[in-house]
Amino acid sequence: MGRDLADAYPQARLLFEKADGILGFSLSRMCFDGPKTALDDTINTQPALYVTSLATLAALRAEGGAHDGGAARPAMVAGHSLGELTALAAAGAMDYVDGLRLVRERGRLMKLAGEQSPGGMAAVIKMADEDVERSCQEASDEIGQPVQIANYNSPGQVVISGDKDALARAIELLKERGGRRIIPLAVSIAAHSPLMASVVGEYRAAVDATPFRMPEVPVVANISARPLLSVDEIRDELAGQFTWPVRWTASVQWMIEQGVTGFVEVGPKDVLSKLVKRIDRRAGAESVGDAASLQALLSGG
Repeated sequence: MGRDLADAYPQARLLFEKADGILGFSLSRMCFDGPKTALDDTINTQPALYVTSLATLAALRAEGGAHDGGAARPAMVAGHSLGELTALAAAGAMDYVDGLRLVRERGRLMKLAGEQSPGGMAAVIKMADEDVERSCQEASDEIGQPVQIANYNSPGQVVISGDKDALARAIELLKERGGRRIIPLAVSIAAHSPLMASVVGEYRAAVDATPFRMPEVPVVANISARPLLSVDEIRDELAGQFTWPVRWTASVQWMIEQGVTGFVEVGPKDVLSKLVKRIDRRAGAESVGDAASLQALLSGG
């Protein structure tokens, strides 16, 4: 992950080197070589995604794409969950180094919350949001523990999150309502659910200690699906993210309503660009995660 970009672009390599020094271990080696078990630990996954995504953006900017003041400058940016911090850094709302420290703390605290209040998550495919919401509420009421929609990813694709027993009951109710594709996820944390509440205060303190400024382009928030209009809103958004759902569908729809016709996903894999196309087939969506896809984007391929 990110190796070919670091090899080809000094601007990308510099961000990996900075991360190694700040974190006190070789994140770059973990990204490039694994082991996968270490990379899959959320305390490492989150900074790895943040650094690789911004290294990709640095390479794109080095080639003249998405350049400040250039024709490719984005009209607005957004990020899904952790990606919101990457979006804030990309938009100039916080420095790369400050963002990396905050991302590392975010990963540490989410792992801690998972140890203190173990939970689970499951993807629900091809069901109406209202049916999923009702099933989660009924399961929560019956079990006495929380389960809720964590991610509204696209029409007919959501992720639910919460206490293991409540999650299991919600899945039973969804199947009773005709659910056929409900996929438990291989995680031990219940992200974007009330089970994260135990660490919100500590994370809020880290957010408040991080210097922020107004972004150079609008950043569309996960919680409200609208641009963040002040530094206070940025802080509230990041702290609230732990327990509130990611409204990705509404965020993309709002951007399209503002006249956005093309999206570029910057970072490893192409999950979000695929979601954009499911949200609105008319929207153009491309992903840039390595040197080949970067060159393809620049050449119009």
